[in-house]
Amino acid sequence: MRILITGAFGQLGSAVSKRLSKDSKIIRTGRSIPHDGQGIILDILNQIHFKDVIDATEPDVVIHLAAMTGVDDCQLNPKLAKEINIAGVQHLCDSFKGKIIHLSTDYVFDGKNGPYSELDTVCPISVYGETKLAAERILLNHDQNYLIIRGNVIYGDSSNTDASFLNWVVNSLKDGQEIRVVNDQYNNPTWTKSMADIISLCIENDLSGIVHWGDADYLNRFDFAIKIAEKFELNSKLIKPIITTELNQPAPRPLKSGLKSDKLIEVLDVVPPSIDDCLDAILEKNAK
Repeated sequence: MRILITGAFGQLGSAVSKRLSKDSKIIRTGRSIPHDGQGIILDILNQIHFKDVIDATEPDVVIHLAAMTGVDDCQLNPKLAKEINIAGVQHLCDSFKGKIIHLSTDYVFDGKNGPYSELDTVCPISVYGETKLAAERILLNHDQNYLIIRGNVIYGDSSNTDASFLNWVVNSLKDGQEIRVVNDQYNNPTWTKSMADIISLCIENDLSGIVHWGDADYLNRFDFAIKIAEKFELNSKLIKPIITTELNQPAPRPLKSGLKSDKLIEVLDVVPPSIDDCLDAILEKNAK
């Protein structure tokens, strides 16, 4: 099987590429290619370029991970957010007629009554959430086979990304920096390898529609940061709790959010890993 991945050099893209390369031919694409990486430069905003890459590589499946994910950046630059998160998906649908797997987010919900199942009513409260929901609806109206996987607080230890909550906490504490972490935003943080494993299983089982995946532990960001500090034997006293409104961020955040994974647990017969298991595995890998 030939699988093209957009956003392949981000923290999730790196994990998905590694997981799927065991059984499939992986075509890694990105807006830029790291100096130590191999892949194809792809501008998802250029429909002609997008189609040329699809035609040249002839994938069986496209995993669409490329997105503008900075929540405040989206709020401050709504036009660019729409071009990347909405038009980019439209260009993919116009260029490719095979199976599309698209990564979405719990930010399509308002965060008043999470964690959420696939049947709960969507109601985004930020530009980021609005653009991701609009992208979902393009796929829903697309006449081809698709799978939308919603995730939340996806973290890894890849050095290629600035987006990892784990890396931010660890690097800040190693430098002796005091950090402020919100204690009123609840999610079930999800390791990139966990999500990559689920994407692989979804491909194997040819799943379609909308599904949710989040790891086992449901907790607030502050408590997650404390867990990280304790596992990495760093000074947790440098982590100070704060409430979301004190940060005065441009974009509102869903507070009681997160995702219920019951549907995939049943269909795929899997068990979500705990944060302890994930952090232990990361530490063991890094120790080698």
